[in-house]
Amino acid sequence: MAGTDQLSAVFSALADPTRRAIIAELAERDATVTELTAPLSISMPAVSRHLKVLERAALISRSRSGKWRASHLESAPLREAADWIERYRRFWDSSLTRLDAHLAAVQAAGRATDRMADDPRELE
Repeated sequence: MAGTDQLSAVFSALADPTRRAIIAELAERDATVTELTAPLSISMPAVSRHLKVLERAALISRSRSGKWRASHLESAPLREAADWIERYRRFWDSSLTRLDAHLAAVQAAGRATDRMADDPRELE
């Protein structure tokens, strides 16, 4: 993808559910276009177009053995995408932890206010 960085190409390729299904299949084993087409409800040319997108994103490589051309999952780009997401997962986990603490404090203050309203002696 000219003019596009590698991470953008990976996320763009992964945005399509058919390509994610192909990635899942290739995580199990290398496969030819025919083998990848079998579980999908699309044509072989359509699968070939998806493979080209995945290949441009460096998510797969293809090798030829005789008349067969197998696709192979490349893990490095997936690792880079997972690392990028992990940084933001930690950010959200930290934010949710702080939100939990704030909500617990608000609920505790609300319970204390309710007790004081129920028992006026606590106001003295």
